[in-house]
Amino acid sequence: MEQEYMNRTDESVETVINKSRFITYIARTDTEEAAKAFIASIKAEHRDATHNCSAYIITKSAMVQKADDDGEPSGTAGVPILEVLKREALYNVTVVVTRYFGGIKLGAGGLIRAYSGAAAKAVEAAGKVIEIDVVPCRVTMDYTYTSRFEHTIADTDIEIKDISYTDKVAYLLHVKIDDMEFFRTRLKEITKDTSNLEEMDIIQTESAVS
Repeated sequence: MEQEYMNRTDESVETVINKSRFITYIARTDTEEAAKAFIASIKAEHRDATHNCSAYIITKSAMVQKADDDGEPSGTAGVPILEVLKREALYNVTVVVTRYFGGIKLGAGGLIRAYSGAAAKAVEAAGKVIEIDVVPCRVTMDYTYTSRFEHTIADTDIEIKDISYTDKVAYLLHVKIDDMEFFRTRLKEITKDTSNLEEMDIIQTESAVS
């Protein structure tokens, strides 16, 4: 199972729409307390702003989520920001869009487009990572098979995390769950079923995406 969330600790982008400035801040927040603290810090930094609208989603199951219009017409700011997070399948993320009113009203539709657009730009600027479930595997084999084995691994997404050399060669690998059947089969073929494979408990790793 893969989920996406923010890569960098924080990021900000700024846009101007009909003379109103929209400054968007985005951060990875692993708890609701962290989300609230991040929002409070932006509000403190921009006390003179017209609005500091926000939204966050906490936990992979999105059990905790909140949107705040901060004085904008109901449903025109916080919810559009939240919808961007949902659309991008993000979690443990908080977005705050600070607005300095420029004197021209945008209307409900204009506000929705402005806040959702600002949030989307911040997500794009910050970048994302994918959480991937992998099986740590320790493989021990004779030296005879190492060259072919490493050549095979080089053409896959399997990561070699460590290699140790004694009377045999021991590899510590991270193999995606979906690749395990292929890995077991190829390992037997390459080593003529003479290697030892130890599969450990599933863990999650992170991979950056553009």
